[in-house]
Amino acid sequence: MTNPCTVFLELLGMLIGTGGWFCSLAATIMPQWLSLSTELMGMESYEQGLWEACVIQEVAGTECRPYDTILGLEPKLMLARVLMCVSDATCLLGLLLAIPAMSQINCCKSEEGRRTKRGLKITAGVFLCIAGLFVLFPISYIAHDIVIKYFDESIPHVVPRSEFGDALFIGWAAGLLDIVAAMLLFASCSDSRDSEPHLVYHRQRQEIRTIDGSRKRTEYV
Repeated sequence: MTNPCTVFLELLGMLIGTGGWFCSLAATIMPQWLSLSTELMGMESYEQGLWEACVIQEVAGTECRPYDTILGLEPKLMLARVLMCVSDATCLLGLLLAIPAMSQINCCKSEEGRRTKRGLKITAGVFLCIAGLFVLFPISYIAHDIVIKYFDESIPHVVPRSEFGDALFIGWAAGLLDIVAAMLLFASCSDSRDSEPHLVYHRQRQEIRTIDGSRKRTEYV
């Protein structure tokens, strides 16, 4: 019989992992990685993402333009672009591997099948954990670079400084959701009562009588 706790952990892990994948995909596409606004031009602000840069004006609206060349990108944006794409693919692969490993799927009911499902869930959890780390690394690296440049005293005060964009916060949430989903899948594998043999000890009471019946001795085996 399937353990309800295992089913709950699997479903919750899949739900959180799916949410993490959507957040990671949104952070990859969004242009709001770096936000730049100046006091001299209060009606205009700039946003920079992995694929395009946007100019936001209160009168004319938002105008975005993709980067003309890959070679002209900053190294940190190029690294973030590669890692985010790898993270999206890895997270999706982990979710696809976790689907046939769920207890609600009516297949592989034998002992060998249960071990196969357990291996698939562990593999899916590893993929989700790797995807979460691949999201958190570029997000945190760019955030660290923004903080360093913002408080750099060698840069004149009149020079505009970049600030955190919305995509960074969504990326942090995506990485944490992926790691939490991986931990839930790992926890669902800990219930192995159906696959491990149990040792049952029986106590047998034995009475030994003498020939004349006057003496009695009890032994436990």
